[in-house]
Amino acid sequence: MKRVLFIDRDGTLVVESPVDKQVDSLEKLEFMPKVFQSLAYVATRLDFEWVMVTNQDGMGTSSFPAENFWTVQRKIIQAFANEGIRFDEVCIDSCLLYTSDAADEAR
Repeated sequence: MKRVLFIDRDGTLVVESPVDKQVDSLEKLEFMPKVFQSLAYVATRLDFEWVMVTNQDGMGTSSFPAENFWTVQRKIIQAFANEGIRFDEVCIDSCLLYTSDAADEAR
């Protein structure tokens, strides 16, 4: 049985925006320091299936259109592929929490 490495996207692979916690534009996209070197090290020494996981609260709303997410997501996937790091799967939770009351209740 092959082992699986689950890696969170925002805050692990890319810097999470301190302002609104969303990486919803290419201007906000910044990779974590040494992330490519670190993951390349793991990829060349260990045999894992790679799964990127991310929660994107509010994706698909007027303040966070889905196309904004997909533009950034495609760029992230391509940047890692360019470095020889390929994700076998990407799991996205796009929970739509419209109010702070709903967000508190979900926690």
